[in-house]
Amino acid sequence: MSEERGGPEAAGTPRAPEPSGVDLARQALAAAREQARARGLAAGGKKSRHGQPGLRSGARADGRDPMPLMAALDRLRTERGWEMPMAVAGVMERWAQIVGPEVAAHCEPERYEDRELVVRCDSSAWAAQLKLLAPQLVARLNEDLGQGTVRLLKVQGPGGRARGYGPLRAPGSKGPGDTYG
Repeated sequence: MSEERGGPEAAGTPRAPEPSGVDLARQALAAAREQARARGLAAGGKKSRHGQPGLRSGARADGRDPMPLMAALDRLRTERGWEMPMAVAGVMERWAQIVGPEVAAHCEPERYEDRELVVRCDSSAWAAQLKLLAPQLVARLNEDLGQGTVRLLKVQGPGGRARGYGPLRAPGSKGPGDTYG
């Protein structure tokens, strides 16, 4: 019935099949080779020192030029997967700017591992205050570092010194840890 409607088969020319994935890849490779030949960068051809504008030195930049230092460092950071550790280190350096000078005077970040930031405070009162501020701090840190970077803020009270046993202890006392945490 399509012959009556005047479709492509009606004119006597069969329709070409749609190209498959392999055919499309061959066509793309052929087009890329043709573009390379047009630029003078044909693969497998003999390389001559003259006549190929991409391989001469001059005032214009080409692929052989050295990279700027920051571009090379950025590439190294990306290739090695150091973005996250470097970003977290930057947060630790800017801690006072992120939380404010008053909080930073009493609380400092200790370590970051498994998307958890551990913060140590110099008193149990500041530890309690920071626990109340934890959701806002996590949101602020994720805003700077990217969502999901910091999942949990672990707040620790003061460590105190080692508990030594001596003659001037009250019976049942735990030492300097009595009033903390």
